[in-house]
Amino acid sequence: MVVDEADKLKTFEQTVLPHLDAAHNLARWLTGNDHDAQDVTQDACVRAFRYFGGFRGGDPRAWLLTIVRNTSHTWLRQNRPHSPPAEDPSDALLAVEDTAPDPGAALLKNASATALRAAIAELPVEFREAIVLRELEGLSYKEISAVADVPIGTVMSRLARARSLLQRRLLAQTLVEDHP
Repeated sequence: MVVDEADKLKTFEQTVLPHLDAAHNLARWLTGNDHDAQDVTQDACVRAFRYFGGFRGGDPRAWLLTIVRNTSHTWLRQNRPHSPPAEDPSDALLAVEDTAPDPGAALLKNASATALRAAIAELPVEFREAIVLRELEGLSYKEISAVADVPIGTVMSRLARARSLLQRRLLAQTLVEDHP
């Protein structure tokens, strides 16, 4: 069956384009700046449109964010020097999220937006990606697992490590500010 390009474009616009802000937000966090994020987001949208015929329903936001993530990682490999892996394979032992009250959580909640953005930007890309998808885009662990193409345990581990790194960085910054 031949699909009319006008119908395909209209359906794409209605289904995918409402999630363009989330796509750009993820790309900006992964690439580190707005200009590169615009390029990545545009490339991801072109890819999404090209392969829209393969979209079989489900969550269009997660589908688009998967494409943005993959496009961002490709762009980073081509345009940025290789950085060491952020995760030790032995981290599989950390796959269970601790649900006990965390004293550092108050620190994260009370941190200034500027300090928090700076701390997130300093995270290794795997952790930054997990935090952005969970805390800024509101994806579930299952959705993040699908977007990042990793097991849910890895998502949980990355989130736990990212939160821990953020807490340590914000605490260190607070201590420096309190004792100049």
